[in-house]
Amino acid sequence: MLPSAVFPGSFDPITIGHHDIIIRGLNLFETIIIAIGSNTDKKSFFNIDARFRMISQLYEKQPRIQVEIYDGLTVDFCRSKGVRFLLRGLRTSADFEFERVIAHANRKLYPDLETVFLLTAPEHSFISSSLLKEILSYGGDVSSFLPPDLNLAAFIPHP
Repeated sequence: MLPSAVFPGSFDPITIGHHDIIIRGLNLFETIIIAIGSNTDKKSFFNIDARFRMISQLYEKQPRIQVEIYDGLTVDFCRSKGVRFLLRGLRTSADFEFERVIAHANRKLYPDLETVFLLTAPEHSFISSSLLKEILSYGGDVSSFLPPDLNLAAFIPHP
């Protein structure tokens, strides 16, 4: 039996790049827990409940994918779930440098935790949630940057 992994992020919103990492991660892990956290450094477009509903709906027919909201340190969430693997996607060398520092800190805090990196598919390497939030803030169409079958319109906040 394969181990489980946590795929943490703010997912504001989830992108086709995230989706690609999740689906490919199922080749390595029995279960993937998409852990939606708050990032105090980022201004949210979608509230955390909307992100939870969005991602839960997207993967409702995939029993090997779970969606949870967490608060606090990712390592504490992993420990509470008995999970020893973090799944992370890398788009750029800057992502690698950032993620490398976080992975080392996580190992110091939870020595049994391993971080597994998957490279983002080249066609998705420029896509980020920040880019999508910018486009959405001006009323632009982000549908080509989203996972198939995600109807984002149902989750867009209205003033």
